[in-house]
Amino acid sequence: MKRRVLFVCTANSARSLMAEALLQHMAGDRFEVASAGTEPAHPHPLALQVLREAGVSVDGLHSKPLSELQGQYWDYVITLCEKAARECTLVASGAQQIAWDFPDPAESNRHATFALTLKELKERIGLFTLVHQKETGLKPAGYNPVTIFKAMADDLRLAALLLIRGQEKLCVCELTEAFDVSQPKVSRHLASLRDAGLLETERRGQWVYYYLNPGLPDWVLRVLEETAHNNAALVEQPLARLQAMADRPVAQCP
Repeated sequence: MKRRVLFVCTANSARSLMAEALLQHMAGDRFEVASAGTEPAHPHPLALQVLREAGVSVDGLHSKPLSELQGQYWDYVITLCEKAARECTLVASGAQQIAWDFPDPAESNRHATFALTLKELKERIGLFTLVHQKETGLKPAGYNPVTIFKAMADDLRLAALLLIRGQEKLCVCELTEAFDVSQPKVSRHLASLRDAGLLETERRGQWVYYYLNPGLPDWVLRVLEETAHNNAALVEQPLARLQAMADRPVAQCP
């Protein structure tokens, strides 16, 4: 049985349309895919152009309002901007909500920007399909070291991974405070780690907590252990900010 995936952004003219076409192209045998917008416009010509140039079909691709798809069953609702994440929480109460935050390429109106967005969406969707295989028992041969090391090849992502390892579970608001960066940026990096299979999530009310995937192979755990043991400075400042947050009279998180 195919899993149903809905991509949502504001205008449904570029990011979510491109994601819909890419997932259909890459794994249409395993997923039923659609996209919508909170304020739908029309397909951006450059979005359609870069899809065609990549050999991805754009037949039937069109912008549509989110309200048109409300009430339907979705396994996954994936938002591609912060505004959509705020406004589509009631689309499908039983769906797994996933937040990806991609800049809108339409703001630049440049071919190169659309091509870069397409490339980044393709990488993220590739990781999504890989993790889906693992969760549904259609497991690949094992954790791909290239995928793992690419996910950790960013100072914030690596530090967040080590901080979560040391604290066992942390929510987005705690990580935002610890690294002194915006919530969308933290969420974007956490999504990359989760898509690579390094993190899992647990929802408690309105908060989503992140923790190490308990199914990580021993070699990944050894890499994290050695990295943490020999590079304590990576999390020194985030740990101090986290402690300061805990010491406040009024906590920011439950």
